[in-house]
Amino acid sequence: MSEHLPSVTFGVKTTPMRVPYQDILRVWQEADDLPEISDAWLWDHLMPIAGPKDGQILEGWTLLSALAARTRRLRLGLLVTSNRIRPPAVLGKIATTVDVISGGRLIMGLGVGGTVQPPGAGGVAGENPAAAEYAAYGLTLVPPAEGIARLEETIAILRGMWTRDVFDFHGRYSTLTGNRNEPKPLQRPPGPPLLIGGWGTRTLRLVAEHADIWNIPGPPHNTLEYIADRSAVLDGHCAAIGRDPRTITRSVQYIVSYDDPAADRTAITELVAAGMTHIVLSLRGPYPPGVARWLVDEIIAPVRGAAGEAP
Repeated sequence: MSEHLPSVTFGVKTTPMRVPYQDILRVWQEADDLPEISDAWLWDHLMPIAGPKDGQILEGWTLLSALAARTRRLRLGLLVTSNRIRPPAVLGKIATTVDVISGGRLIMGLGVGGTVQPPGAGGVAGENPAAAEYAAYGLTLVPPAEGIARLEETIAILRGMWTRDVFDFHGRYSTLTGNRNEPKPLQRPPGPPLLIGGWGTRTLRLVAEHADIWNIPGPPHNTLEYIADRSAVLDGHCAAIGRDPRTITRSVQYIVSYDDPAADRTAITELVAAGMTHIVLSLRGPYPPGVARWLVDEIIAPVRGAAGEAP
C-alpha cells in the first residue's frame, strides 16, 4: 500500500494555552529552519477551553503578527479564525497587515466560530466549551445556519476588499460603504489562500465553493471513517458545482503524543492513505527542547519514507 500514498506536506501547530510567548517563538524559529515543515499555526481562543480556567492565552492574530516578523519562510495562519470574534472588514484589514508583514506568507484560516444548537436540536449552550469564553468577552453564540451565512458574507467581504480599490457590501449581517483597504495583501489577486475548517455538510458546501484548503480535526476527535465520509461529501459538493475536487488540499490536524511516535506514524500514514495531503502536527504544551527537529526525525521523515518520497 505504501507505494501508492500521495505526496504530503506537514505543518506544526502550537496551541498557545498555558504556554509563554518565548516558548512559542522558539518552536516557530526552529521549524523555520527545517524545510520539511512547510507551515505553522496558532488557534483563536481567548480563554482556556480545557483544564484550569486561569491559564494564560495570547490573542491569536496579535501573536501571529509577532511571529510573522520573527520568521522568514514558513507559511502561517490561525487554525482556524473564529468568524464570531471580529467584524469581517476589520478581520480583512488585520489579515492584510499580517500578509504584508510576513512578506506574503499568510494562509487565511476561517471557521464558523461559536454556535449553539436551538432547543430540541441536539445542543445545549452549557455543554459548549465556547459558551463561557464568549460570555466572558461579550460575544454571542448564534444558531449554526446563521453562523454559516455569516461566514459566507465574511468570505465575500475579504475577497472584495482585497481586490477592489473601493468596495461596498450590503448583506444581511454586514454593510460596508466606501471600504478602502490599502495596502492590499502581497498575495494578489485574490489574496491569501483560503482555508476553511469544519465538517458539517453546509460548511463543506462553502469549502467546495470558495476554499483552497479544507481542514478537519483528526483522531481522536474524528475517526478515520468519519473523515473519509466527510471527504466524500465534499466530493459530492464539488461535483454539484462542477469543481475538480483535486483542486482542494485536504488538511487534517493530528495531536502528537510525544511518548509513542510509532503510533503517531501509523495513524498519520492511514490518514494520508485516506486522501489527506496536508498534516498539521499539533503540539501539547509544554514544548520539549528541539521538538521541531524531533517531529522531522520521528514522524515526518519516516512517513515520507513509507510513502516512497525523498526524506
